[in-house]
Amino acid sequence: MDKSTRKLLQKAIKRDPDAFTELMQLQMEEMYRTAYAILSNDADAADAIQDTLLVLWEKMGTLKKPEFFRTWYTRILMNRCFDLRRKRATQISLEEWEEPAAEDECTLEWKDALSGIDEKYRIILELFYGQGYRTSEIAQMLELPDSTVRTRLARGREQMKRYYQD
Repeated sequence: MDKSTRKLLQKAIKRDPDAFTELMQLQMEEMYRTAYAILSNDADAADAIQDTLLVLWEKMGTLKKPEFFRTWYTRILMNRCFDLRRKRATQISLEEWEEPAAEDECTLEWKDALSGIDEKYRIILELFYGQGYRTSEIAQMLELPDSTVRTRLARGREQMKRYYQD
């Protein structure tokens, strides 16, 4: 974490709304990619992020170790995504066609490739490749043994390989 982000985090912990807003803007792209990897839907990802931001603002003072800020907010976001997915599963889902946002082909291809992969691998692939977390950090977030994360990463790579070969 660089000095300016650390300074923003310290101010946000002290309930500075401007610092919190700026800090969250810096994290928004990573948050979106994580939420989309779990929910596979732009609207649901936006809802999960909005819920997460509210929780983060309320709980910001409880962050004990600033160096674990990314891990902390990512875990909260993932829990919100899983909660939202469970809630959506109880509702009747309608197949809707969504016009893709103005995104580059690489991002659309990554989303398409991830959507065809089992969820337990998809989340790990996004956290590892999309956001740059180490396997030990992912293991901590997902509350899994590090060896399980490495195995799922390898199996996810295999599924990705098959996707690109087809």
